[in-house]
Amino acid sequence: MAEIKEKLFEQFPPVSQEEWRAKVDADLKGVPFEKKLVWRTNEGFSVQPMYRRSDIADLKTTDSLPGEYPYVRGTRDNNHWLTRQEVLPIDPAEANAVALDVLQKGVNSLGFTVKEPTPENIARLLQGIDLESVEVNFRGCVRKNLELAKALVAVLKERGAEKTFRGSIDYNPLKRAFRHGAEVDSAAIAKEACELLDIVKDVPGLKVLAVDSELFNNAGAYIFQELGYALAWGAQWMTLLTEAGRSATEVARRVKFNMGVSSNYFMELAKFRAARMLWAQIAEQYKPESKEDCKMACHAVTSRFNQTLYDAHVNLLRSQTEAMSAALAGVDSITVTPFDAPYKTPDEFSERIARNQQLLLKEESHLDKVADPAGGSYYVETLTVAIGQEAWKLFLEVEDKGGFFACVNSGDVQAAVNASCRKRHDDMARRKEILLGTNQFPNFNEMAAEKIEAGSSAAVEEAKVKGEEEGHSCGCGGNCAGDPARALSTARQASDFELLRLQTEAASNRPKAFMLTIGNLAMRLARAQFSSNFFGCAGYEILDNIGFKSVEEGINAAMEAKADIVVLCSSDDEYAEFAPEAFKLLDGRAEFVVAGAPACAEELKAAGIQNFIHVKSDVLETLRGFNARLLKK
Repeated sequence: MAEIKEKLFEQFPPVSQEEWRAKVDADLKGVPFEKKLVWRTNEGFSVQPMYRRSDIADLKTTDSLPGEYPYVRGTRDNNHWLTRQEVLPIDPAEANAVALDVLQKGVNSLGFTVKEPTPENIARLLQGIDLESVEVNFRGCVRKNLELAKALVAVLKERGAEKTFRGSIDYNPLKRAFRHGAEVDSAAIAKEACELLDIVKDVPGLKVLAVDSELFNNAGAYIFQELGYALAWGAQWMTLLTEAGRSATEVARRVKFNMGVSSNYFMELAKFRAARMLWAQIAEQYKPESKEDCKMACHAVTSRFNQTLYDAHVNLLRSQTEAMSAALAGVDSITVTPFDAPYKTPDEFSERIARNQQLLLKEESHLDKVADPAGGSYYVETLTVAIGQEAWKLFLEVEDKGGFFACVNSGDVQAAVNASCRKRHDDMARRKEILLGTNQFPNFNEMAAEKIEAGSSAAVEEAKVKGEEEGHSCGCGGNCAGDPARALSTARQASDFELLRLQTEAASNRPKAFMLTIGNLAMRLARAQFSSNFFGCAGYEILDNIGFKSVEEGINAAMEAKADIVVLCSSDDEYAEFAPEAFKLLDGRAEFVVAGAPACAEELKAAGIQNFIHVKSDVLETLRGFNARLLKK
């Protein structure tokens, strides 16, 4: 028997696509297939409920192996990504001590932020670090990048490590444009970039031309936008510097992509696969010496855009799926953003947890043991091509407008990303997008104001609303002024709801929302839960109940509890009777709300009832209205 090769499921006859579709249509009982089961993505294409082998039969993405051009399956034949930790911008000696400590705890890639890039400071930072086995990356003020490069090269040569060093300098001259709306001077950037290339010419493993598309991710861009603009940014480096006389090989080997990762698990996985494939084809057009020069160097950073102040430990779940997407996609290195980053400087505990999130993926889940495990998946391969096509359209659009720098100067890039950000904030307000603990299933009794540290994103967002925002400064003394209308948004997706709750915390009174549950058991319980979650998003005190025998009993209980809002929770059929009675008995002593959108809504409005909450409500605007009427200073 051991010699007999069993064919699984051979007893089942094959089912054609047409047969499957006919069965589904019959089960839908007249409901349109496209409306019920097909998902229209924000990326501009539709996702089917099921994919078959025939869907990828004509795709070219399945023809290569990991490490083979066009690198859709990875730039290497393994999945040994680097675990990176950012070391906070502190005294060089202290930063070095932190680095040496975390290198003993599973980290093999470091990120330093350097304020004063002198050779002495760089030497202190790197003291005791094995530069042959550890990747080291640097960030700092763009005005000091040349100084940083000179200092780093000098230290590496002194240590004899210039040929074996691996790492990067984040030379991103567009930071001022994206943060402050400043103009981009292409000629000046080309001159400075060429000087930078000359400085680092003896250190082949040092990447210096940054493509920081994580900026778009953290500004609320859709996945195809981040990818399309990242490709255009990389192509701009190639065009700018080859026209300045540099070889395509020299430029391509110095480019590094720093990309964000959102919680859209499969989409993000497909994004990185598509990114490598498209970048390889773009780089090849510049005629480098080898296809090896067309490999994308890609670092992934988990999102800050979807991190939350309230119920912050849910951030761990978001960043874990994000890191998993990036790992399975075969990126070169990953930074997991600590869960407490929105409201404070990450501490030793949160940084340890962030490190361990990656280590679990390696040591417990063994994701580093297989290269491109998603390769051949009908769904992932289709997503890879679909996302690639949408990103390519955007890339061509940017090229037609004169290139990436021109589109940044015109504000087209910022306007498109900010429009996506506004759309996502609007979708949050209407619960079309969900952030657990923020606009759905909030922790009613959680208080967060006291844990917000000065300088954190939550503090900055609150200050902006109050008109107390301070301008960004890296301490270089340079002028970063520009047109704020051309700057990228920095508001996290949860910020609108968080500011609402912070207003509630700051008020001298915390409104009480009383659930007047009556009538149909199933409906009253369902609507009480919905309404509790609804008003909990503003941080109100929720007074739930199992039910009242009469409307009068419920109103009396609400008044005894000193309720500020009375929410009638019942069935649509019963609202015609219960709502007018409750409204009359309440007699303006509290806000009156009907949970639902009953057929008799117009009759109820005619009787003076104005507040209705339901699944189509704009949760944010509704709660803002209640805050304006109820909160006291």
